[in-house]
Amino acid sequence: MTEPPIESHLLIDPNLPEGMPEEELLYELADLFKVFSDTTRIKILYTLMERERYVAEIAEAIGATQSAVSHQLRILKQAHLVRFQRDGKNITYSLADDHVNAMLLVGLTHICE
Repeated sequence: MTEPPIESHLLIDPNLPEGMPEEELLYELADLFKVFSDTTRIKILYTLMERERYVAEIAEAIGATQSAVSHQLRILKQAHLVRFQRDGKNITYSLADDHVNAMLLVGLTHICE
């Protein structure tokens, strides 16, 4: 499912330098990048790039406790980077959308240049 393009004229504050998004959007963008500042969260996201997983599977894959993974998943959910689906008593987690995958790949490409 392709999302409609962002209307750039809706994001521009005429009181700021040309092309600069509104202040609120800049804060939201900064908050989004802060979520990527934790290596455990990055490991979780990379693990979810492969397929959806349960907390126990994520914990085993990254070598962390289930408690630590659950804590980080809560932060990732609040940032709309992961989504969850109940399967009886179990919950599976996956990346929220293709943008998350793209952000990780672009970031890795950038630091490897």
